[in-house]
Amino acid sequence: MPQTPPLRPAHFAGDPVQIARELLGGTLVRVMPGGARLTGRIVEVEAYDCPRDPACTAGRFHAARSADMAVPPGQWLFWMAHGHPLLQVACRPAGVAASVLIRAIEPLEGVGHMLTHRPVTRQRDLTSGPAKLVYALDINPGQVTGTPVDSAALHLLPPAAPLPDDLVVVTARIGIREGRNLPWRFTLRGSPWISPATPSMELVEVAQ
Repeated sequence: MPQTPPLRPAHFAGDPVQIARELLGGTLVRVMPGGARLTGRIVEVEAYDCPRDPACTAGRFHAARSADMAVPPGQWLFWMAHGHPLLQVACRPAGVAASVLIRAIEPLEGVGHMLTHRPVTRQRDLTSGPAKLVYALDINPGQVTGTPVDSAALHLLPPAAPLPDDLVVVTARIGIREGRNLPWRFTLRGSPWISPATPSMELVEVAQ
């Protein structure tokens, strides 16, 4: 059976909200220098679209974030939150600050390797958050930032088939003040690997 090719940078030139929804159920693939594969099913994502997103455009702090995100589409980038790196992929044309944040994955391959990088008592805590998955997959922001999303060392595979709406929960995003009413967080219904933090507003599903 032919292997599914990684998503190409051009795939990310559009609306990050739509792209985030389509990434849910896809696979994040990390290939270690020795060839070991660490992979996980994407179960939680958030979209940021700075031209219309108060979370990116309000205040000096957010203006700096917007500048960091204004790179060509389909490049890996990181945002530091409380000293921890969060993995994102840039969206929209170059010069427009927008991205999709990968918040949580369900480990598939290489769990033993992940546990050496991030020892945990409960496996469900291994990659159930954006910084957790970066550490578990041993991703070095300095080596990855600015590389294309289809690079051999770190890439994304699309879902085998689009997830039906009844398997997708849509909520507000986590840990922001501005733009807290925007329904731009997507999670896989019932997944135990979703980050334990609660959205910025009361968790209410949005009608599809």
